[in-house]
Amino acid sequence: MTRTPTDVDAIAEGHLEAEVALSPITATSLGIPGHDDQLDDFGPDGFAAGSALRRETLARLAAATPSDDIDAVTIAAMRERLGVAEEIYAAGLEDSALNVLASPLQGIRGIFDLMPTDTDREWSTFGARLSAVPAALDQWVTTLQAAAARGQVAPHRQVAACIGQCAEFVSDDGYFVGLRNGLAAAGGLDDAVRARVGEGIDAAATAYDALGRTLRETLLDKAPEVDACGIDTYRLHSRYFLGSEVDLAETYDWGQEELARIEAQQTEVADQVKAGATLEEAIDILDADPAYQLHGTEALQVWMQAKADDVIDALADVHFDIPGPVRVIEGCIAPTQTGGIYYTGPSDDFSRPGRMWWSVPRGVTEFTTWRELTTVYHEGVPGHHLQVAQTVYRRELLNSWRRLSAWTSGHGEGWALYAERLMAELGFMDDPGNRLGWLDGQSLRAARVVVDIGVHCGFAAPAEVGGGAWDYDKAWRFLRAHTQMEEAMLRFELDRYLGWPGQAASYKIGERLWLQLREESQQRAGKAFDLKEFHRRALDIGGVGLDTLRAAVLGEL
Repeated sequence: MTRTPTDVDAIAEGHLEAEVALSPITATSLGIPGHDDQLDDFGPDGFAAGSALRRETLARLAAATPSDDIDAVTIAAMRERLGVAEEIYAAGLEDSALNVLASPLQGIRGIFDLMPTDTDREWSTFGARLSAVPAALDQWVTTLQAAAARGQVAPHRQVAACIGQCAEFVSDDGYFVGLRNGLAAAGGLDDAVRARVGEGIDAAATAYDALGRTLRETLLDKAPEVDACGIDTYRLHSRYFLGSEVDLAETYDWGQEELARIEAQQTEVADQVKAGATLEEAIDILDADPAYQLHGTEALQVWMQAKADDVIDALADVHFDIPGPVRVIEGCIAPTQTGGIYYTGPSDDFSRPGRMWWSVPRGVTEFTTWRELTTVYHEGVPGHHLQVAQTVYRRELLNSWRRLSAWTSGHGEGWALYAERLMAELGFMDDPGNRLGWLDGQSLRAARVVVDIGVHCGFAAPAEVGGGAWDYDKAWRFLRAHTQMEEAMLRFELDRYLGWPGQAASYKIGERLWLQLREESQQRAGKAFDLKEFHRRALDIGGVGLDTLRAAVLGEL
């Protein structure tokens, strides 16, 4: 089916066109060409321009009349997404943001991971953007200092960790040395281009080194020691990441109950690994089993690529309709060592495929597949790759904003956890080791609902860590007691929860809302319910807020 674009589509297309003009980083992330040699304006004027665009689009949407159900979803989704973003900006939370994972410090550096370097022209574009890094970081410092002047500074722990990241980027074995080595190894490159790129690398490295010093000298002493953002601010963050408002006290209690349920299942599966084994004993057995071992990051990359390809072959045309371009995914080792696993979507024309990225912490060289198979399903198919790439493919139905830019963490990460659970339901996790790995990941996601909401909202800590007010030590002990993650990665995870309120909890809460939607859809349809059709309908809507998704799937818009 091909749909004729409407006036509402024109509003959405115009918004996205203006958005990528203001944010070249967004353009590259979405695979929209024409801005790859530039960076965003991270000064106060740049943030103000983004706000002005959102307000202009919201005004146009208020006067718009939908032509069909797709228009109705577009209007609802854009009003919700742009509206809550404006609330974030008005509260001073957008331009004061600094944390270990999702602030301009990481966004500027990370965009280079998506840029090709196969030709002189591509290297030249790469170098031009590198040369823009000093100005972009200077603009951001100006913004942070303006926020500090009005009393909004990120917590001390986040500022200190970001100073450490700057040092890592410019260290002797850090990102920029790796970039220089890659440039040196590039064959057939024009000498003038090589020289310009080298100058760009030096300029960007110098800028990040200077950023670390500036953060230390101008923000660190002003940064509050308290990690918690407070319940009122957390409510706003939670709505932003979910596209839905939840009862935080009820969800906090549910997180603890869900964690207990998961751990009971872990005990059952540990007994399947070896009769009578404790969870710790089962983990030791699995870690020592050569059948689950990978040695080195190259072996990790080869393994995750093979598993991603295998599951696409297994699910296509059976449990999901997977279009041809969506059947291609790349597994990549990230050029950084900060920890974390993430997905980047395909370009608009699929010339750049969707990619899974593994950012392996420094010194980590051994991996166990029983822990990681569930992550391949989360990041690949039927997780983020199927969700994101299939929406990008729906050009005949959806405008560009819906296909490329409508993203809500609770929708996206909730779907990815739902996808892991679906693979278990379909029998792909019947091996006790792999099933224990899935439950281990589920345990982490439930534990961080407790930590994220508890710390930031000021709820009483569980008795097992002493009750009373949460602090870093209690949060750390709680996570260590309920997860099996390697210490360096778990430290990074905790810093992430403390510095990015609401985002980590959105995974498990999002999964809960997806499961509730499936159950409600099944109850309404009765015997006519078709799971494959439910997935197709839900994914075709795109990454809207979860309240909008529910209303669209149930026909209530």
